[in-house]
Amino acid sequence: MRRLLSAALGASFLHMFFAKAAYAVCPICTVAVAAGLGLSRYLGIDDAVSSLWIGGIILSVSFWSIDWLTKKKINFKYRNILVFIFWYGLTLIPLQLTGIMGHPFNTVLGIDKILFGTVVGSVFFLLGILADKKVREKKGKQLFAFQKVVFPVVALAMISLVIYYFGGYLY
Repeated sequence: MRRLLSAALGASFLHMFFAKAAYAVCPICTVAVAAGLGLSRYLGIDDAVSSLWIGGIILSVSFWSIDWLTKKKINFKYRNILVFIFWYGLTLIPLQLTGIMGHPFNTVLGIDKILFGTVVGSVFFLLGILADKKVREKKGKQLFAFQKVVFPVVALAMISLVIYYFGGYLY
């Protein structure tokens, strides 16, 4: 079971490395996700839930960076992959080095809670972005104001509630 979950999470994580610049995320969405992270940490919510929002922020900033590089016409081999490695590394390596990540009793399904939440949060944030794009493609327009913000934030909020209320069964 653990290997299957690791393989699924790894495949989802790898999908992000091959993202296209068209997935750029707006600044309002990034601010909304950051506010959600700040609120969850302030309230003392479990690392597995808080780190879902970390995953959303990292993915948002990665897409932002790729979009910025594209607008500046800065292209080089493996650019998108390197941008993702840079942002995820810049976030996760210091957490590992300072001991915040990697504690043997802070795990979900044998995976560190912060790493688990970051990967799951990134996947759900990406699903929110893709859902927004699919709705726009099908309808030819957005359904309501700030739809591009609402879809990814609601995806993170929904998975946060699921992990918060049912996450105890994963330990």
